[in-house]
Amino acid sequence: MNSTIVWMIIGMGLVTYIPRMLPLVVFQHVKLPPFWQGVLKNVPYAALGALIVPGIFFIQDDIWFGVLGFASALVAAWLGANVIIVVLISVAVLSVYALIW
Repeated sequence: MNSTIVWMIIGMGLVTYIPRMLPLVVFQHVKLPPFWQGVLKNVPYAALGALIVPGIFFIQDDIWFGVLGFASALVAAWLGANVIIVVLISVAVLSVYALIW
């Protein structure tokens, strides 16, 4: 592998790692108010919704594929599942639906 590519990969890794690490180091002893803790706790679900919902409107073959995926993700998130679990449940439901149809 070319050394330029290796240095580019290392640089990209640092550029993505530093902005994620700095808030953890700088604010590790800061206690956020309960309101902001609740807001930040729901950010992953909002991002997941922003990724899923627009995709439903662009499905051309089977609209139920999008509706079932959204509904299963919504129910799992409503029950308080972790974001990874929400995605896995939605994938599992759509896999079963794809096998049936």
